[in-house]
Amino acid sequence: MSSPKKPALCVLCGRRPVERAWRPFCSRRCKLQDLARWADGSYRVAGDRVEDPGPQRPDPAPPHGDN
Repeated sequence: MSSPKKPALCVLCGRRPVERAWRPFCSRRCKLQDLARWADGSYRVAGDRVEDPGPQRPDPAPPHGDN
């Protein structure tokens, strides 16, 4: 016999089971806390460092009219 499957826990707090309406979170509160962490930069996606090329010079203006 197999044992009953344990319910998945909230990916943010890890304490309460996932609610269908807020999946993969347990509540609206955890869902909004996760969103806030993305918004304030707490979460970052790994990648290669990109050098800042510095200020860019604007393109020269195209010639005007016929002379």
